[in-house]
Amino acid sequence: MIKVLIVDDSAVVRQVLSGLLNSVPGIEVIGAAPDPIFAMKKMETEWPDVIVLDIEMPRMDGVTFLKKLMSERPTPVVICSTLTEKGAEITMQAMSAGAVDIITKPKINLRNFLQESRSLITDVIKAAAGSRPRTIKSNTATPGTAANTNSLFGASASRPMLQTTDRVIVIGTSTGGTQALEYLFTQLPRTAPPIVVVQHMPEHFTAAFAKRLDGICQVTVKEAAQNDRVLPGVVLIAPGGKHMLLHRSGAQYQVDVKDGPLVSRHRPSVDVLFRSSAQSAGANAIGIILTGMGDDGAHGMKEMHDAGALTIAQDETSCIVYGMPKEAVKLGAVDGILPLSAIPQLIMQAPTRALFKNNKAELSSLPAQTKLMPSGYKN
Repeated sequence: MIKVLIVDDSAVVRQVLSGLLNSVPGIEVIGAAPDPIFAMKKMETEWPDVIVLDIEMPRMDGVTFLKKLMSERPTPVVICSTLTEKGAEITMQAMSAGAVDIITKPKINLRNFLQESRSLITDVIKAAAGSRPRTIKSNTATPGTAANTNSLFGASASRPMLQTTDRVIVIGTSTGGTQALEYLFTQLPRTAPPIVVVQHMPEHFTAAFAKRLDGICQVTVKEAAQNDRVLPGVVLIAPGGKHMLLHRSGAQYQVDVKDGPLVSRHRPSVDVLFRSSAQSAGANAIGIILTGMGDDGAHGMKEMHDAGALTIAQDETSCIVYGMPKEAVKLGAVDGILPLSAIPQLIMQAPTRALFKNNKAELSSLPAQTKLMPSGYKN
């Protein structure tokens, strides 16, 4: 039984969400509080498995409560926030502080929205209950020093990176991805290879997320726009509510940002980005699938793998939710499994698949969790 605590100053949210979740087998709402002060009193007698948390509340805001919670007793928290530009920025702060997912709620027709979103909300609660919330700890490297570490993939990989878009990094992630991406990108110098990202996130939130990362990273981070060039030192994040595809224009890579139906239950979809990468970049790409719920990206990564790209999955230990990487591994789409702490260095080395596979001795400095998948592996 998943025990849920709802913390929201809206009586409508507390009433409707409590009734909705209590009707789902395996979920029990153990309490509903109008603010974090009341919530903490309830938690003295019974601790929840998942907390559904609003941001703007009286007496204590949700971000302050979340930081206190994560420093004292990390617990899965799902943010339930009104979709506004200001709210998006605040929500990004909450995700950085340790929240595992977002449920957006509108300002109007709130009751109908919650009732119509029963399946989505249930899936998010169940995924959160299976997550391992924690503050991602930085390794000994400081931001921008990944390029100065010892070569992992042979002597040829230690040469200075050519200023070209021939090598491109494509990343897909969902639940837990905001923390993972913040960790990765703060480790990269401004000479990092070009990076394109799909992070499952609602419309308007991606712009705030990109803006926040851009302010703390050496690389440039921006929400992608139609025909943006894919350039070294630049991270393009797919806009919420839009698909993003990689395509080649002459000797350059660009992105297509377009509307379209849900793919693998998502828009943006990791499968869409990965499949376009397989078609446009082939072996010149490196595909990385990070923490996330579900299977979006697994089939697209298999197409990248079959096209000759190096494909990497985050390991289970460092994932908040080991869903998307697990499905890619089961499908036989992955060349290697790496802890999150090793991925910045891999990005900077940008090895080919052959170099990655043929220099196993050079992998001795990686953590013990690192795995090289045998040729033709399928679980």
